[in-house]
Amino acid sequence: MTDLLRLEGIGKLFGGIVALDQVSFAVQRGCIQGLIGPNGAGKTTLFNVITGFYSADRGHLFLNDERCPDPATPFAMSRLGIARTFQNIRLFAQMTVRDNVLVGRFMHRGSGLLDSVLRTRRFREDEQRQLRFAEECLERMHLLHRADDVASSLSYGEQRRLEIARALATEPMLLALDEPAAGMNAQETEELGSKLEQLRREGLTLLLVEHDLPWVTRLCDRVAVLDFGRLVINDVPAVIQRHPKVLQAYLGMGET
Repeated sequence: MTDLLRLEGIGKLFGGIVALDQVSFAVQRGCIQGLIGPNGAGKTTLFNVITGFYSADRGHLFLNDERCPDPATPFAMSRLGIARTFQNIRLFAQMTVRDNVLVGRFMHRGSGLLDSVLRTRRFREDEQRQLRFAEECLERMHLLHRADDVASSLSYGEQRRLEIARALATEPMLLALDEPAAGMNAQETEELGSKLEQLRREGLTLLLVEHDLPWVTRLCDRVAVLDFGRLVINDVPAVIQRHPKVLQAYLGMGET
């Protein structure tokens, strides 16, 4: 597999606190890459650097072998092809499910303000294209039947899936998911895992931050482990599960 995203020597400081220290690893194209570590390991900080919410103080990001802008912004990273979801659900609660997904189509609109005011043929055709694409994203997340409902009426698990559908609407190369199974019951978690595997089969690359180690090791092709802001290892799940620092952090075994 070729690398889609490459991190080289990423460092991040908050005052005198080193949140990330020379983090380097690659996310392979077409795989599900996990990112785990104990509380305070730097997972969220690294996730925010990758998605443009923080700028790295050291090091560089490369997407498709092209260096990403530094400092970056969430909009710039989204334009490059990195979409994300949030640990705490962030939907437009009183908008319809369909309209929430259409928000993700903003950067792909092919008509301008004047077209919108005059309702030109270009505007009408563009509007239909965006609606079709939004509904395809909802279908992929099994939410098309709820398209006309307001987002607040969805169950917790459906709202999680709606966030993913909105991210898919940006047409990402890399879908970054921040604890997507947080708050879900066992059935919802397994259903989500099946949908993420389907997205991978469709050719999408995923980066997954999670605390649920068994779920991560079942789902991911490779897993990167952070501890105190440093990369411990990035390898296949079978190797990760035997690593002493992983056993210590998650099972209380190994190092004392």
